[in-house]
Amino acid sequence: MGVKQAPPGVVADNRKARHDYDIEETYEAGIVLTGSEIKSVRAGRVNLRGSYAKVYNDEVYLYDAHIAPYEQSGTHFNHDPLRPRKLLLHRREISRLDGLVRQKGLTLVPLKLYFKGRRAKLELGVARGKKSYDKREDIARREAQRDIDRAMKARTRE
Repeated sequence: MGVKQAPPGVVADNRKARHDYDIEETYEAGIVLTGSEIKSVRAGRVNLRGSYAKVYNDEVYLYDAHIAPYEQSGTHFNHDPLRPRKLLLHRREISRLDGLVRQKGLTLVPLKLYFKGRRAKLELGVARGKKSYDKREDIARREAQRDIDRAMKARTRE
């Protein structure tokens, strides 16, 4: 089996987030990027693993998302790959997210980066961390479903 591919239009998918967290709500946010960053995103050179978002001064910022420097531009005009990036949300959404994140155990995790028309969008999840036994239950459930699917497929072949 090969590595799972992201659906078309999705530039980066944070599958590790769905493994480590229970996603309670999702929001679509715009993302403010510089010229060299958007070119790197279009080339698919983005990594969301380990990144997170925070509400700061009534604005939401994305931290630790790695957007590789654009190779065709010189070193002088390039961007810092790990710089904080502003996310664009409605004021009501920001205040709601701020209230949710202040609750114990909730955090903002980027789930995927994709294009909607010409604009880059980020799917942001309000997430609660999973315990290790929850992760094991999910893995066992997934393997059981895989076994069932395999048995059904073998049965239909006969």
